[in-house]
Amino acid sequence: MPLARPARAAVLLVAGSLLLTGCGGDSRATPAKAAVTLDNCGRTVRVQAPPQHAVSLNQGTTEIMLSLGLADRMAGTATWTDPVMKGLEKGDAKVPRIADNNPSFERVLDANPDFVAASFVSTLGKGGVATREQFEKLGVPAYVSPSDCAGKDNSAGGDGTRAKALGIDAVYGEVRDLATVFGVKQRGDRLVASLQRRMAKATRGIDASDVTLLYWFANSESPYMAGCCGAPGIITRALGAQNVFDDTHEEWPQINWETVADRDPDVLVIGDLTRTSQTAESAAKKIAFLESDPVTRNMDAVRHKRYVLLSGQAMNPTIRTVEGVERVAAGLRRFGLVK
Repeated sequence: MPLARPARAAVLLVAGSLLLTGCGGDSRATPAKAAVTLDNCGRTVRVQAPPQHAVSLNQGTTEIMLSLGLADRMAGTATWTDPVMKGLEKGDAKVPRIADNNPSFERVLDANPDFVAASFVSTLGKGGVATREQFEKLGVPAYVSPSDCAGKDNSAGGDGTRAKALGIDAVYGEVRDLATVFGVKQRGDRLVASLQRRMAKATRGIDASDVTLLYWFANSESPYMAGCCGAPGIITRALGAQNVFDDTHEEWPQINWETVADRDPDVLVIGDLTRTSQTAESAAKKIAFLESDPVTRNMDAVRHKRYVLLSGQAMNPTIRTVEGVERVAAGLRRFGLVK
């Protein structure tokens, strides 16, 4: 499965008035201790005080924490598919990378975490790093990005299926959740406002209602393509376009190339990953395959080289999904496909 992937919690504030004390933008300020309770992916997460040794188990949650200026309160990160988001390099350099992929449970515990967060249910489930119960038994609150469970069934394995389309508000909600947990609510509000402004600017005046898109995450033998309703769906709907595989609710179904060629999308949105766990991870390898394979080389998008390259994180429900909207919108304008 892609596993860069691809989600909301209603925040209940216990002693809420205390949370507002010292929650400004000054990174030197330490908020007063206050318990926070989150309703998170069907579980109750209780954080007794703002974490000081957090471990983020996926790049998506890591980049939210770094964007909130929390590098000094992070004890480790793991599971990377791309270089860190531009502008976050300095903070990222301060945080130990305990594994490029899923770390062992023991390795995480070695970091002495007081809070763990993950982007995917599978990371904190059976077969992942450890279950949430395992962390909670040790007194370590465990949080999962709600975008990976809102309207989604992860019980069948793989990347899950969505009963309803995910919205960008799920990402904003995760930002606010983490800002609340760490006692930096104002920073979270500012980050969300910035993302909202970028979304509005990217989609202003765009009409791509006649454009069909296909999202290819990874693997050339059994390619993972985006279904209707995950992060690529957020991008597609924001631009008014159509995903040629909108008829599947699987998050990342594996689809044969004959079917892809038959649907012949106008534009190919291609994951440009730096990991090496699948075939054709980088955009360069994907394009080389498309332009040489007898089934795909005659597709309209391939013949006209209508490619938009995205990081793996932009193709997941993360703050970089906004970057995905920006890049796809710019590509459609560049190709002259928007009204």
